[in-house]
Amino acid sequence: MNARWFGHAALAVVKHPAIWATAIVQLFRLAPRRWWRRAPYLPVPDTDYLRFRLQTQYGDPEREPEPHDLVAYLKWCRRYGRVAG
Repeated sequence: MNARWFGHAALAVVKHPAIWATAIVQLFRLAPRRWWRRAPYLPVPDTDYLRFRLQTQYGDPEREPEPHDLVAYLKWCRRYGRVAG
């Protein structure tokens, strides 16, 4: 995923303040252990995990996710956390 996609995704999330905290929690929850020791030194999900999720979501591990799908996922995480918690 390129910087342009991250910009679109961030904009989509910013429009939904109710999921901001969930987005931060998920960012760190999905980050590999000791993410700060490896480039890009950001808490981004593991590449293999992302490829798997893209394959199951879109049938193509190379496709960039739709920002609205990211928002839907974060809303689901927020609702599920309430139910499971």
